[in-house]
Amino acid sequence: MTARVRLLLVFLLTVSRCVFAADPGFDLVITNGHIVDGTGSPWYSGDLGIRDGRIAAIGDLSGASRKQTIDARGKVVAPGFIDMLGQSEMTILVDPRLPSKIHQGITTEITGEGGSAAPLNDAIIQADRPGYEHYRINPDWRTFRQYFAWLEKQGMGINLASYVGATQVRRVILGDADVQPTPDQLNQMKALVREAMRDGAAGVSTSLMYAPAPYAKTEELIALASEASKFGGIYATHMRNESDSVLESIDEAVRIGREAHIPVEIWHFKAAGKQNWGRMPELVARVNKGRAEGIDVEADTYAYTAWFNSMSAFVPAWAHDGGDAKLIQRLKDPATRARIRKDMETPSKDWDNEWQEISGPQDVMISVVENPALKQFQGKRLSEVAKAWNKDPMDALFDLLIEDKAFTECAVFGMSEPDVALALQQPWMSVDNDSSGTSPEGILGEEHPHPRAYGTFPRILRKYVREEKKLTLEDAVRKFSSLPAQRMRLADRGVLKQGMWADVVVFDPETIRDLATFDDPNQLSQGMEYVLVNGLPVIANGKMTGALPGKVLRGAGYVP
Repeated sequence: MTARVRLLLVFLLTVSRCVFAADPGFDLVITNGHIVDGTGSPWYSGDLGIRDGRIAAIGDLSGASRKQTIDARGKVVAPGFIDMLGQSEMTILVDPRLPSKIHQGITTEITGEGGSAAPLNDAIIQADRPGYEHYRINPDWRTFRQYFAWLEKQGMGINLASYVGATQVRRVILGDADVQPTPDQLNQMKALVREAMRDGAAGVSTSLMYAPAPYAKTEELIALASEASKFGGIYATHMRNESDSVLESIDEAVRIGREAHIPVEIWHFKAAGKQNWGRMPELVARVNKGRAEGIDVEADTYAYTAWFNSMSAFVPAWAHDGGDAKLIQRLKDPATRARIRKDMETPSKDWDNEWQEISGPQDVMISVVENPALKQFQGKRLSEVAKAWNKDPMDALFDLLIEDKAFTECAVFGMSEPDVALALQQPWMSVDNDSSGTSPEGILGEEHPHPRAYGTFPRILRKYVREEKKLTLEDAVRKFSSLPAQRMRLADRGVLKQGMWADVVVFDPETIRDLATFDDPNQLSQGMEYVLVNGLPVIANGKMTGALPGKVLRGAGYVP
C-alpha cells in the first residue's frame, strides 16, 4: 500500500467519523404532521426527530437517518396531555398500562387529592381495608420514597406525580376524629409534609368536603402549605364548598396562597346545585380578583355536568367523626339516623349539602360498590334502588352505605352546561379527569365509572373544539399541555421543543371522539393514532403496545 493510499484511507475514516458524529440518526422521526406545539401558537408543518427519549430536532428531517418513521400526514402532532387530577395511585398497581388514560392521549397524571398513597400507617391501612381488598392490593409501603420505588420497579404506561394529602398527614397523627391538633401534633404533621416533599411530592393538597378533612381549620392548612412552599411546592384543593358557599371557599383558597406564599390550584372548578346555576361568572370574577391581587391561583375542570364521589359525602361531616365504622353505627341508630336526615333536608351554607343540590334521587347514579350483592345496582339511579327496596330514597341511601361499608361511589347530576363551558374557556383553566385510570378488562372493567374516566380529553376536542367551536384546537392543546406543565413546574415537558422529553400524541382532529356514556362508560376513546411516553409508543396504529416507559416525576424539593 502506497503512502498516498494510506493517507487517503485515513482521510476517509476521519471524514466518516465526523459525519457520524454530526448525524447520529434518530430513534424515531414523525413526518408531515401539523405541529401544534402546546404554546397556543398556530400549527406549523415539520418533522419531529426523537433520540434517547427526547425531542432532538424539529424541521425538515427528510434526509436524516432513523430507525423508525411515523407518517403523520393530515394529523396533528402535539405534546402529550397532562391530567391535573388523575386518582390512579391504586389502579396503576392493578393495570399499569392505564388503558383509559393513554387512549385519551394522557401521558402524565398528577394525583393525591387530600388523601394520598403515602404516608401510611397500620391504622389507616386497617380503616381503608375494603378499598385495598377491592383492588387486591397489599400496601407494603409507608413513605412516598417506598411507593415511588414500587412504581419504578413495576413500570407504568404514563408519567405520574403526586401531592401529599393534608388529610393523609392528619390521619397519621390524629386519626379520623373531629379534633384539633396540639402544637406538638401540628409540628409532627408539618414534619410529615417535609419528609414527603424530600421524597418527591409535588406539593400539599386538600379535599375539604370529605371527613376528616372538614375538621381542619384554615390555620392548620396554612401551616402545612407553608412547609410545602419551602420546597417549591404547590397547594391544590377540592374546596370546602362548591355550592352555596363557593365564593367563600375560593376566598379561603386564595388566603392560603397568600399567607403560605404558595401557588394555588383549584380542582374541578364548578358551581354545584341547581340553585347555583348561572353563577359561574361570579366564580370567575373571584379568581380574577385574587390574580389581580398578586395571588398565583389557577383551576382545572373535567367539563361534564355530573360529578363523582363517595356516596357517604351526602352525610354531614359530624356523622363521620371516627371514620366509616362509626358512620355505619350512627346510620344504624334510629335517633342518630333521624338527626342525619334532618340535617340533609335542611338547607345550609355551613357544609356542602349535596342532597340540596339535586332535583331528586334520579340525579344520583350508583357507580362502584364493594359488596357483590349490590353489583346489580351499578349503573342504576338511587330512585331505582329505592323502588326495588320499597324504601324512601334517603333510607335507601343510608342502607346502601350500611350494606357496602360506606364504600359506594356515585355520579351526581348537578351542574349546568353553560357554566361548564364558561369555566373551560378561562385562560387559566386546565383539564383534569378526576378519575383513576381504568380498563374495560379485569376487575377494573367490573366497575361502572363516570364516563370522564375514559372520555374527558377527546370529548373536549370533539364537543368544544370541533362541534361547538368554543375553543380553538391550539388553545385546547395549550390547556392540555403547556398550561398544566407550567403550573406543575415541569420545565422539560408540555411543549414540543428541542431538548424536551418526547411525550407526544398524533391524532386526527376530525375524527377523535369519546365513546363513554353514563349508561355505558367502559369504552375506550377513539382517534389516538400514536401516543409516545418518553419517546416510546404506548399506542401505535391506534392499539396499545403494552410498553411501560413512564417515569415518576418528583417535585422540586426531592432529595435523592
